Amino acid sequence: MNPRLQGLPPVVDARTRVLVLGSFPGVRSLQRQQYYAHPQNQFWKILQALWPLAPWPADGNYAGRCACALGLGLGIWAVYAACEREGSLDSAIRHPVLNDFPGLLGQCPQLRGIAHNGGESYRHARALAQALGQAGLEGRVQIHPLPSTSPANASWTFERKLA
Repeated sequence: MNPRLQGLPPVVDARTRVLVLGSFPGVRSLQRQQYYAHPQNQFWKILQALWPLAPWPADGNYAGRCACALGLGLGIWAVYAACEREGSLDSAIRHPVLNDFPGLLGQCPQLRGIAHNGGESYRHARALAQALGQAGLEGRVQIHPLPSTSPANASWTFERKLA
């Protein structure tokens, strides 16, 4: 039996206009208590390429990265609050518990988009759409599937993920 893992809190504030949702933080991210902490995950590199003029801090400054993302109106969270999993692969996730999306929506009054980072996250777009509908936000918030930035998605080049 795999250990029960707890996810990370959301990185959001009242300025969040787009929420990027992964599935569940990987082993390295859980160890460091930082989203997208694996050095081969291209998440932060893609954000820097999309917003090259933003004041991105040096690598290793996670708090600064989060502050920069929040300043751009970007939030970061995961679909799952907890699960059982050995390793970091989404395919190894067992007994997941969804995060409290209705509770989060009140923290993000300017939310206009949700970007699912990978297929496992996007599998729950319907549940998220229901939460949006219950909050009276249906039609106001667009949901977008994106390719995973994970090193497990090695068949996609950086340029293809960026596009």
